[in-house]
Amino acid sequence: MPIDVAAATSAEPRSAELVWDHRDVILYHLGLGANALNYALEGPGLQVLPSFATVAGGSVAAGEARGGLSLPGIEIDLAAVLHGAQRIEVHRPVPARGRAVQTSRVADVYDKGKAAVIVLRREVADEQGPLWTSDAQIFVRGEGGFGGDRGPSARTAPPERDPDHTVLRATREDQALLYRLSGDWNPLHADPEFAKHAGFDRPILHGLCSYGITLKAVVDTLLGDDAGRVRACSTRFAGVFFPGETLRIRMWSGQGRVLASATAVERDDAPVLADTVVEYS
Repeated sequence: MPIDVAAATSAEPRSAELVWDHRDVILYHLGLGANALNYALEGPGLQVLPSFATVAGGSVAAGEARGGLSLPGIEIDLAAVLHGAQRIEVHRPVPARGRAVQTSRVADVYDKGKAAVIVLRREVADEQGPLWTSDAQIFVRGEGGFGGDRGPSARTAPPERDPDHTVLRATREDQALLYRLSGDWNPLHADPEFAKHAGFDRPILHGLCSYGITLKAVVDTLLGDDAGRVRACSTRFAGVFFPGETLRIRMWSGQGRVLASATAVERDDAPVLADTVVEYS
């Protein structure tokens, strides 16, 4: 079987050095369509969206794999892999320039019946201490049914009322081609033939790109355009989104947190992101 749960969860953590500077930050922001000067001009006014943590260090942070997802106890074809959910907790604001050590491990493997979910945990720290913790849930089609724990199934449903704010965010047809330069080279987001092999009509946008766009929309709308106020952001990738489509982002304000959802306008508001929570100070 491609997944050996015991081997995966008991393996020694892997460590890697992450290095980034303002050029990486700006490229990431441009990949989200964030071209305002406070996101795209080097200098003391450059702020960093916390979602940059998913790409800091380029392909090292993204877990680059050519041909498959290869981890201790795991050998998976990339065509079977989808990003299921993501959470980032920032312990202090992400600097525009940094050198840090990332420690990564498989925290859990869940059995969802027809699929497996691999929880990859990455903890990043520099000389001053912890910077952020990232949990990615990787959905692997066709690898469930091994009798393991199904894992948590809690959902964060929005209130049963109209959203407090709704914004639209258009994307470019080449959005995925620009975003992938930050380190996620999965051909699912660029190669039409590979996308068809994976069951899609055409390449899809990275879920983490939609995640970053949505987080920035919350920062712009409710946090006074101050990305430093974000403490954590979690989401579930509820459906595909194609480059060139428009995201409809709905937000419900709460005490110290915002609930959000994102849908694809051109496809009758098909779900894209669900169970999205932004925690802030």
